[in-house]
Amino acid sequence: MKQSELIELAQPLQAKLSAWRRDLHRHPEIGYEEHRTSAIVAEHLEQLGLEVTRHVGRTGVTGLLRGETDGPTFALRADMDALPIEDQKNVEYRSTVQGKAHLCGHDAHTSILMGAAELLTSLGRPKSGNIKFIFQPAEEGLAGARAMIQDGVLENPRVDAIAGLHMTPGQDTGTVGVSQGVAFASADRLVIKIHGQGGHAARPHEGIDAIAVSAQVITALQNVASRMVDPLEPVVVTIGKINGGYMGTAIAPEVEMVGTVRTLSPALRERMPDLIKQVVNGVCSSFGAGCEVIYGDGYPVVVNDLGMVDLLTDVCEEVNAQKGWSYIKPSTGGEDFAFYCEQVPGVFFRLGSGNEENRTRYPLHHPMFDLDEQVMPYGVGLLSAVALEFLARNTTSKGEAS
Repeated sequence: MKQSELIELAQPLQAKLSAWRRDLHRHPEIGYEEHRTSAIVAEHLEQLGLEVTRHVGRTGVTGLLRGETDGPTFALRADMDALPIEDQKNVEYRSTVQGKAHLCGHDAHTSILMGAAELLTSLGRPKSGNIKFIFQPAEEGLAGARAMIQDGVLENPRVDAIAGLHMTPGQDTGTVGVSQGVAFASADRLVIKIHGQGGHAARPHEGIDAIAVSAQVITALQNVASRMVDPLEPVVVTIGKINGGYMGTAIAPEVEMVGTVRTLSPALRERMPDLIKQVVNGVCSSFGAGCEVIYGDGYPVVVNDLGMVDLLTDVCEEVNAQKGWSYIKPSTGGEDFAFYCEQVPGVFFRLGSGNEENRTRYPLHHPMFDLDEQVMPYGVGLLSAVALEFLARNTTSKGEAS
């Protein structure tokens, strides 16, 4: 078997991959609620004869394909959780759970890794080294990667390197995009509470209008990026939710705003809490209002290991030459794959899932998000090839880690 044949060998799995993905799509489960999903995954891995561990990081699952002799361990990761968003697609596999849907492709990620486990198992045990399949919960804001690491997912045997992928509707089906170094932004939660003083809407001068103050705060926060940070340093400050007030004829005494802060620089990430507090405190004090700023410990920057990027692109040249690959700019999206990359060399790449049908081009997290299911055998073949190539490059003829 040549690695160049892996995508071709994955094509017969198309029907299974689509069936798995559509079943998961109909039954989405959000972070740390993936009980049905993890059971399906674990049962599949057990049927393949892998060493399976359940309840890693609460609802995570791992499978281990152990080699004939000792050697390095390479990990492949897929996230399993859905989003708390209503599915608006009119398709037979539409979500059956109100207010929850797979609108970020995690159903495909899970199916692809299930397929990779099946393909790699069918090829027999590696001559040397191991392949660990990591099915992770709670990527969407709840740090499932960190929970799995705390539960020892990178140990027993110790993981030497890791790879993962993400569906990307902006790229054509099967094409690969990868960033050299920084790949995804840090993502930190921001909560701002404005404390004013209530009163009658007809006499605003007698109160302190928390809504009016919050509007000034939102506007002022945009000056952090435009006037307080080097313009060559990307930073995004977004307020995505605001809540306050009781009725239209009363001054709101309090407002709570919830948002996110994204940076591509670990150094800038460290500065952001102080910059935001400086702006919020300044605006609120000028109006006589009080405030609280709660800056959450979110996801770090995803940094691709350059050696792992080279390995991936070499594999793409061999295995995916027909579809092609390219270096791409970092994304300001967040990804908890960052926690793995802090521990071991890793590469996280984007796999195109869009075709000529408009339904496949909706952005991630859109209520109409869907994908071209023909992408999944490409994902199976690529992940399988990356794992095998890593083991081949990092073992000696005696089967020992080089």
